[in-house]
Formats: sequence, structure tokens, C-alpha cells
Amino acid sequence: MASLSRHAGTYPSWALAALGVTQIIGYGTLFYSFATLAPDMSRDLGWNEEWIFTALTVALVAGGLAAPYAGRLADRHGAANVMSLGSIAAALALAGCAMASGPLTFVAGLVTMELASAFVLYAAAFVAIVQGSDGEARGRITHLTLIAGFASTIFWPLTGWLASFLDWRDVYLVFAALNLLLCLPLHLSIRSIRPGGNGRTPSGDAPGRAEPLEPALVPPAERPRRLRFLLLAMAVEGFVLGSILVHMIPLTRHLGLGADAAWLVSLFGPAQVASRLVNMVFGSSLRQATLAAIAAALPVAGLVLLLMTGTLAGAAGFAILFGMGSGLISIIAGTVPLELFGREGYGRAVGLLSAARQLATAVAPALLALMIARLEAVPALWIVTVAAGLGFFLFALLAVSVQPRKEAGASSGPAPL
Repeated sequence: MASLSRHAGTYPSWALAALGVTQIIGYGTLFYSFATLAPDMSRDLGWNEEWIFTALTVALVAGGLAAPYAGRLADRHGAANVMSLGSIAAALALAGCAMASGPLTFVAGLVTMELASAFVLYAAAFVAIVQGSDGEARGRITHLTLIAGFASTIFWPLTGWLASFLDWRDVYLVFAALNLLLCLPLHLSIRSIRPGGNGRTPSGDAPGRAEPLEPALVPPAERPRRLRFLLLAMAVEGFVLGSILVHMIPLTRHLGLGADAAWLVSLFGPAQVASRLVNMVFGSSLRQATLAAIAAALPVAGLVLLLMTGTLAGAAGFAILFGMGSGLISIIAGTVPLELFGREGYGRAVGLLSAARQLATAVAPALLALMIARLEAVPALWIVTVAAGLGFFLFALLAVSVQPRKEAGASSGPAPL
């Protein structure tokens, strides 16, 4: 292992920067660009926009279902290898979607895009960081989400600019080239990371097999039950975040805040980044299960503020609190399973959590739209607020039920849920 020692410890900064670039491009090309291009897609394919977004929902469900499989492959073969193949698949899917001859081939291309996303976005990147570091992986996960948080800031205007002189098909071909010519080489480059304690050894052993520096909080016998509990909590948060984010601008109109309230959405992105920055600077000693409870509490506070005040100031506070909660949820999706279950099988755990969140996120906008149509906006939002409260309760219960073994004692284990 002497030849590997130079990579031991924290995940290298150059590799983290490479992953940050691929996450910005991945989220930008496979997700954020879609809303900007949807009107052109609708006109070209002869579908109304509702059907275009329904196709995206189907594709997101498919991507969510693929996430656990992608996680298992990352455990078995190394996340960098999986992400490299995912970059090729993403490029081919974008090109295939661009060459779609009609609605059916367009949907097939879109589904393939979201299947590929399971192999190149956060879940896979988190596994790459854990497999490539002997030391503080959770700090590097926070750094990565801070970098990737600029994906929407970059790709919303970039997509609009490209669409001003290219049609949507040509834009997708440009995005395919980005995945193939930039993301693929970067993913291939991080295959060289060989930490002394937990990476792939020269003999080809699977990554992530060594013991972590600190023991997992949950003993092996308790892990299946705790994981199911965490999956439920993450699915609830996925529903809350997914339902509100898609409807944020229409909700300002439903609540009588006026067309000028649309600017409030611009507060969401900076709030996401700010929460990650604050956590990076001040949250190093905070247990990740506790951070999860804090993250889940912020959307509850934001929704209550919005509903109780009904003012522009209250709506601004809502957008900020909701954005901060969303920013932290992206972090804890990678750090909580590492803290609770350790490195063994980390890819599978992260993949399952990604699936739970993405499946709930995919169906949430349609459910909220149905509730608004049947009940009107305010009662529908109170239902979402109750769901957000449930998410906070689940994460808070998880936080108080697990204790570091040095505090609770290795023999006592976590408290029963």
C-alpha cells in the first residue's frame, strides 16, 4: 500500500473540482435545461406542454427506480467507473432525444436521459468521494454540493442564450458534446484516486471494504430497519420539496400576492447555496442526523410563515427558509447514511435514498396540482405543511434515537424507533 499513501486522507481538491464541474454539467444538461426548452419541444412535437412535463415525470420515475441499481454497481465496480459509463450514456441519450422523430421516440430518449442521470449525479458522486478518501468524506460532500448548487444559476441563462439562435435539438446536441468531451475525461481522471484505507487496491478488490475511521452509529443487525425509516423520511421530504418547487410561482398568484411576487423565486437559489456555506463553515462538529432534523424543520417554518402572514415579506421569508432547507437536504442525503451505516454498502444505501426522494418528487407536483384544483391553494398548502411536519418529526426521532457509541456505549446501541 506504500504506493497508495500519497492519496490517503481527504479527497483531493483537484478531484473534487472535477466532480463539481461534472455535477454542474450533469444537472444543467439533464434536468435544469428542460423547463427552458419545453415550449420549443411542445411546438416541434405537436404536444401541449402538460404532456411534455408528464413525459418528464415518467422519465424521473424511471431514473429513481434505476438509482439503487446504480448504487450497487458503484459499490461493486467503483463509482468513478460507473460515472464514466454514465457520461457516455448521457451523451447518447441527449443525442437520441435530439434526433427523436416523434413523441414516442422523444419519450424514449427522455427516459434514457434520466436513467443515465442515476449514474452521474449526486448519488454516484457521493460514493466516489467516500471511496476516494480515508478521512473527512462528509466535509467534501458538503463542498461538492456547494459547487453544484450553481448548476441552475449557470444553465438556466446558458440554455436560454443557446436557444436564442439554436433550436432545442441543436441545444441537446451541444449538451451531449459537453457530457462526452468534458464530463467523460473528468470522470476517467478520478479513477486514479487510490486512498490507502478504502479504495480499490492494486489487486482489484472492490472499493469501500475497509473499516471507516469512526464506527457507524447503527450496528449491522439494526441497519435494515433504520434504513427503511430513513427512506420514509426522505420520501416525505421529496414530496414536500418537489410539490412546492414546481408550483412556487403559480402559488404566489393563488395566494393573491400579485405578479410582482414572482421575483421571490430568485431568493431560493442563493438561499440553497448560503445554507451549504454556513454548514461548511460552522457545522463541522454537528452530527448529520441532527443536521437532517434542522433541514426538515426549515420548510415547515417557511410554509407556516407564508400561510400565517400572506404578505410579500412573509413570502420572501418562506422562499429563503425553503431554499435553505432544500440546500441542506441535498447534503444529508449523502452524509446521514455514511454516519449511520458506514462505508460498507454505502452506494446501495445512497441509491435507495435517491430513489425514495426522486420517486416522491416526481409525483408530488401532480398531487399538489390536484389538491389545489379540488381544495384551493390555502388548504392544499396546509396539507403540504402537515407533510413537512411529519418529515421533521421522522428526522428528529431518528436524531434522538441514535447516539455515538462512545456516548451511548457500544453494547447499548441506538434506542428503538
